[in-house]
Amino acid sequence: MTAAGVIAEYNPFHLGHAWQLAQTRAVLGEDTALVCVMSGHWVQGADCAIADKWTRAGLALRGGADLVLELPTPWALSSAESFARGGVGLLEATGVVKFLSFGSECGNLDQLSEAARILDNPDYRLKLKEALARGLSFPAARQEAAGCSCLSTPNNNLGVEYLRALNALGSAIQPMTIPRRGAGHGASSAAGGFASATQIRRLLREGQAGQAALWLPRGSLEALGAPSSLAWAERAVLARLRTMTAADWALLPDHGAAEGLPDRLLCAARQALSLEEFYSLAKTKRYTHARLRRLALSAFLGIGADRPNLPPYVRVLGLNRRGQALLREMKTACTLPILTKPAQAKALTGPARQVFGAECRCTDLYGLCFPTPRPCGLEWTSSPVVVP
Repeated sequence: MTAAGVIAEYNPFHLGHAWQLAQTRAVLGEDTALVCVMSGHWVQGADCAIADKWTRAGLALRGGADLVLELPTPWALSSAESFARGGVGLLEATGVVKFLSFGSECGNLDQLSEAARILDNPDYRLKLKEALARGLSFPAARQEAAGCSCLSTPNNNLGVEYLRALNALGSAIQPMTIPRRGAGHGASSAAGGFASATQIRRLLREGQAGQAALWLPRGSLEALGAPSSLAWAERAVLARLRTMTAADWALLPDHGAAEGLPDRLLCAARQALSLEEFYSLAKTKRYTHARLRRLALSAFLGIGADRPNLPPYVRVLGLNRRGQALLREMKTACTLPILTKPAQAKALTGPARQVFGAECRCTDLYGLCFPTPRPCGLEWTSSPVVVP
């Protein structure tokens, strides 16, 4: 069976995502099985997912996916490089995925591959260091050092990181890119029949569900239910930040200790009366808003810099009949433990057990992001979604 992988957040799954899956099958054949590695309850933009991961996995399955695997939080809530490395690492570990499909603004695999080659060249690191020393922000310094215009857009940028991850892992998975259509990433208005996930989340959280429904597959609104919001957990996050020492900040991923960032974060946390004020107090040209958000959320969730290089297990969030057939192939081909039931996590040892324990904590804290908090322990009581 031909299998293609997709790495995504599906926050939420919308018409643009369904179009990408359909286009992937149009290229590779209608019998192609689609394996989606999806972020769990916390996403790269340092926010809580709009709905729980099992709900989102079910919507992805109804929208064209066959098997949905979880990208654990330490990789989902990280830079584009680590996010890509974690997702590609899981697809590689399955032993059955032959293609990696991703969206890009340029739709040109050769152009993206050239950018990946440049970023892996030692000369790039020297140029990047020089640009950062002049006070440029990391995104601006990165684009200047690489000299690649394609790095100025988010999906091109992430696509380049997928290609770098494939190269770093020596993977035989073949990349393919689907040109993005409609609204760009983070756009505040729809275009070409599609809206961005950012706009859809905004509409849902502002109570404009009817407008959001225009850009979602039929039945999505009912499945999604009441949207989550980090605003419900803001004081809990601030409470954690106020108790952090500089040494605690220095234990987080991408901590910037060599640049003196922990001391700046310590001062900001003790002055801020809101998360937005914390970001404002800590932000400089060098420290982007996204980086500060990830640091704050990592502190709240207890995610340290000591994570393994790659996810240490494969966890199934949902599947359909074709996904079940592919899963049977994976049981002999996969190089990592496969979790299809929560109880199987009890057999994990070492780093795998630690990562699963961290995921349980992250899900318990995710439960605070609703008007009525959800109970702890859902990781141990929630089984994969099965769609006929």
